[in-house]
Amino acid sequence: MPVKYNLLLVEDDEHLGFMLKDNLEMAGYNVRLSRDGEKGLTAFHNDNYHLCILDVMLPLKDGFSLAQDLRRYNQKIPIIFLTAKNQKEDRIKGFKLGGDDYITKPFSLEEFLLRVEAVLKRVYDRPTLADQKHHFSMGKSSFDYSNQMLTIHGKSTPLTNKEAQLLRMLVMNKNQVVERDVIMKAIWEDEGFFVARSMDVFISKLRKYLIGDPSLKISNIHGVGYRLDVVD
Repeated sequence: MPVKYNLLLVEDDEHLGFMLKDNLEMAGYNVRLSRDGEKGLTAFHNDNYHLCILDVMLPLKDGFSLAQDLRRYNQKIPIIFLTAKNQKEDRIKGFKLGGDDYITKPFSLEEFLLRVEAVLKRVYDRPTLADQKHHFSMGKSSFDYSNQMLTIHGKSTPLTNKEAQLLRMLVMNKNQVVERDVIMKAIWEDEGFFVARSMDVFISKLRKYLIGDPSLKISNIHGVGYRLDVVD
């Protein structure tokens, strides 16, 4: 049976921290976000976690020092380091401290989520709730995110990477409004006029793909975002 993992994310960049937390939660994880190394250590003592994601350059206590403290209490918990540094010495130090992965900023959200999932699978060797986030049934249709394929009444339509990401966000939040800013930051990792116009084009394409299933409708909530209405 799929497991909902608890993750500790320690990141002092407010924008990046919220974005990573939101995307991890949409992928099926429970996430605790801390802003500095000291608060991260306190959070670690106050709950049980399956994975720690630590920024290296943290205030009060840096990520490497925090990792050393965590290892004193739990030798086996997996750790992923996030850093703007790309120095060979830093990567080696991270792995010597028992890090399971080392992700250099900037990175794509899709790669980040895949690497988190890969570490959890490798360490715990059991299915995660994130596995379920790749195959969906809604209305009279099915959606295979891994293969970027939408199937309606037996007819399959291949999707582009961004079309698939956008549809997954809507499906995972079906019958709920997904804010435009959240979509732009999660998929385009940016916001602004041209990105917003690009997103509108992708929404129009998805509406055309879904026209064969009357139980599905993408609604535009003016000034807020979009909602995938599903009549099962």
